[in-house]
Amino acid sequence: MAVQITREAMDYYVEVFPNSRINSVEEYPDEALDEHFAGMAGKVLNGRFSLNGVDFVCLDGGPLFTFNESISFVVECADQDEIDRYWSKLSHVPESEQCGWCKDRFGISWQIIPSNMDQLLGRPEQIQTMMRQKKIVIAELENA
Repeated sequence: MAVQITREAMDYYVEVFPNSRINSVEEYPDEALDEHFAGMAGKVLNGRFSLNGVDFVCLDGGPLFTFNESISFVVECADQDEIDRYWSKLSHVPESEQCGWCKDRFGISWQIIPSNMDQLLGRPEQIQTMMRQKKIVIAELENA
């Protein structure tokens, strides 16, 4: 995560997911210690947080390291209400939405899917329906 959003992103994800917390935040040292830290004092160097029992570590990798779709996080949902809730909080880039995938305001890709997705894709018609969806709609897959 870029330096400017690391703390904001951790706070946001902890609000989105139940049973979540920020475990620790390490800030860049006082810039007076070294000229390499000029302007960085007080900004997040790395952080540790838990989202619904899963531990994460974020690190300021600088501007050379950005996110892309080769990495995504999967959120398996119990029902349509849960899909709708996560989708409304995590989807911020409509042009990136397809087949249950969305991208949040920090550039992270998420797969918001029902926990029984494998059962919902047992027939070619169901797969074709899913391929036309942005957010997964369970009833459409069941009726395909």
